[in-house]
Amino acid sequence: MSIQFIGMIGHRLSSEVIAPQGPVFDKNFIVRSAQVHEEAGFDRLLVGHWSDQPDGFLVTALAGLSTSRINFLLAHRPGFVAPTLAARKLASLDHLLDGRLALHVISGGSDTEQRKDGDWLDHDQRYSRTDEFLRVIKQVWNSAEPFDHEGEHYRAEKAFSAIKPQQSKLPIYFGGSSPAAVKVAGEHADVYALWGESLEQTRETIEKVRAEAARHGREVKFSVSFRPIVAATEEAAWAKADDILQRARERLERSGAVLPNKPESVGAQRLRETVAKGDRVDKRLWTSIAKVVGGAHNSTALVGTPEQVADAFLDYYDLGVTTFLIRGFDPVEDAIEYGRELLPLTRAKVAERQKQAAVA
Repeated sequence: MSIQFIGMIGHRLSSEVIAPQGPVFDKNFIVRSAQVHEEAGFDRLLVGHWSDQPDGFLVTALAGLSTSRINFLLAHRPGFVAPTLAARKLASLDHLLDGRLALHVISGGSDTEQRKDGDWLDHDQRYSRTDEFLRVIKQVWNSAEPFDHEGEHYRAEKAFSAIKPQQSKLPIYFGGSSPAAVKVAGEHADVYALWGESLEQTRETIEKVRAEAARHGREVKFSVSFRPIVAATEEAAWAKADDILQRARERLERSGAVLPNKPESVGAQRLRETVAKGDRVDKRLWTSIAKVVGGAHNSTALVGTPEQVADAFLDYYDLGVTTFLIRGFDPVEDAIEYGRELLPLTRAKVAERQKQAAVA
């Protein structure tokens, strides 16, 4: 199995240790960040979704027109755009990017966040809606003739799109850790995305999703997200992690930000379970930032030299993970650093692993 690396691009420079800089839609930053990731050798870039931030479709369009090789992964929450229109918007964007687009479906794990945009469905209802949303989108992309649809959440009459994805269909990445999420993922996901949990937790989730996908006669690939912290020596890497932790705490204190103690999503709950295992899990997995933010987002790190972190990637690769979504606490500079050693070293180790397996 080959591997892919996905980076993440924001609409302006910011992180847990860097206060937001520049205009809220910083065109220069978006362009530079996209080009840096392409030059560093990333395969794809994730563009996230927030209820109070710039439109990801436009961030993706600008980043895509500023690059030529790197692929994109657009996060989208079903419920706010009709699936018939979403299908056309996504197909149009895929043509604009010459077939470099994939869709990351996030049903929403926070009632508070969803209600900012007027969504009052509960957790399981959101996943039911996602299931129907994806069914309609696929039908729009595949139908040569207009069709009618009447479901629990959507109705359409003579739905049709003259534009289809440049690819046969967009790859569908899927996020969500609850039983309701796993059920939808088993039927629809091409790639199931996890936050950076322990090896034991990751193995457990992979087994569940594989079993659910098998019920539909399908196979699913897996992605795990980490925040690598690398340095020339292991001692220097851990010192760098300690500095990041201190700066993150100071930034929170200065901003007066109040993060929820217990974010609602099952993914956040699972990260808190990882935090409960200790600050350092499975040798390289560092949970201190996840503890600071209450498991609110992908916030666990792998810490060590490039070779040590690459070996940690291989531990997850051996479980069936073929995609790593990585971003640093200094988003642009860390992407450059990853491209120097971490990405090529990991790819070389995987290639050697594949060569050995072929011989065996």
